[in-house]
Amino acid sequence: MKLAVIGGGGVRSLFLAKSLAQRSKELGIDELAFMDNNETKLGIYGKMARQTALLINPDIEFTLTSDSRQAVENADYIITTIREGGDEMRVRDERTALSLGVLGQETTGAAGFSFAIRSVNVLKDYCELIKKYSKPGCKVFNFTNPAGVVSQTLRDMGYDFTYGICDAPTGMLSSFASLYGVSPDRLKGEVYGLNHLSYFSSIKLDGKEIMNEIIENDDSYVKTDMRYFEKDLLRERGCVLNEYLYYFYYREKALENILKAKKTRGEQILEINRSMTEELKNIDIDNDFNTALKIFEKWYGVRENNYMASETGVKRASEWTFDINKKDSGGYAGVALKFIEIEKSGKQDSMILCVPNNGAIPGLYDSDIVEITCDITKNGAVAHRFETVDEQNLELIRRVKIYERLASKAIREKSAQAAVEALTLHPLVNSYSLARELIKQYLELNRDYTKDWK
Repeated sequence: MKLAVIGGGGVRSLFLAKSLAQRSKELGIDELAFMDNNETKLGIYGKMARQTALLINPDIEFTLTSDSRQAVENADYIITTIREGGDEMRVRDERTALSLGVLGQETTGAAGFSFAIRSVNVLKDYCELIKKYSKPGCKVFNFTNPAGVVSQTLRDMGYDFTYGICDAPTGMLSSFASLYGVSPDRLKGEVYGLNHLSYFSSIKLDGKEIMNEIIENDDSYVKTDMRYFEKDLLRERGCVLNEYLYYFYYREKALENILKAKKTRGEQILEINRSMTEELKNIDIDNDFNTALKIFEKWYGVRENNYMASETGVKRASEWTFDINKKDSGGYAGVALKFIEIEKSGKQDSMILCVPNNGAIPGLYDSDIVEITCDITKNGAVAHRFETVDEQNLELIRRVKIYERLASKAIREKSAQAAVEALTLHPLVNSYSLARELIKQYLELNRDYTKDWK
């Protein structure tokens, strides 16, 4: 079985390689192809990914390439994790919104639309290559942000072999497993909503409901990503919230914190990645992998401990290391591998995935892409049905989903008017005049991709 990664030169490629290699023999993955069009990053992070994989499974065939056709040819599964425009464009996306007093977070905020213009523009070309050269039935797991808009647009374009994946819900479940001192596979969560805007309606440990215990447990607000919320909010909502809902429920605090901070999250990552890459350029990755890994651990630890710190004022303080042999939840690779595991076994099991709604959440279109607990069957992913959804949660979901529908229309039809309508309805913009100015600036910022927009 061949699995390809488009964006295999990203700084998180080591995590992908580790997860894939650890389960490669079990799942029958004997070939990995990591592709990236940035030769410098492929020669650093791609090589580190290859070294990681080969230390775990020396028998795996591991290819690094900048040739996209070579990467996808005869692939059974593909993961896409690209950042078109690089970290520099993320900074400009976010600063453009902030200059108008609008939250610019790259997936949930207004900047996500600008990022989506670039992401979809490139991913549709990869999808066409996959249709031509990958194996029949090849499935694509899209981790490219903003995953909600991107997944919706790719499906609207007819690429029904694509699935949106995100590690936020499974990461939250893993943190609860750590809280209880148990293996993550003993927890099951019922999730409904959208990417970066989802709600846990149930969390069970060995079949026993524990969600209310988690909400009432003070340690949850210290040791998990519930740290961004107040207990009263979760009591009132009666559910556990995706960490990115912080931007909606604490909008003015997030905006104030970002504006007061010396650097945005994007600027932090740009600086960290530049410094790490410059230091790693001087290392012979193939012959001095341990030194390279120490450099990576130093810089990535800084990145992890600053996660959402600018927006929330809450900074992580744990020591971060990369242990090649330690088993973990696998991040977004773990989500893809869970799908492969279930599909390969032929047995029905559930997982959290971004798929068409098909009546699962009332009040949404069947074609709306939702983030939801699904059963993976021989007929594909079947979303669990949520007959009764809290009306306040549903109102926010519907509002953001209308934005995503219009964003998809704008990108597919190259329509500036649809783009303005989309951001006008976005809860974190909520203004026609601001939306019009944002789109004017974003179309100019992305002029290499929007020359034929009307």
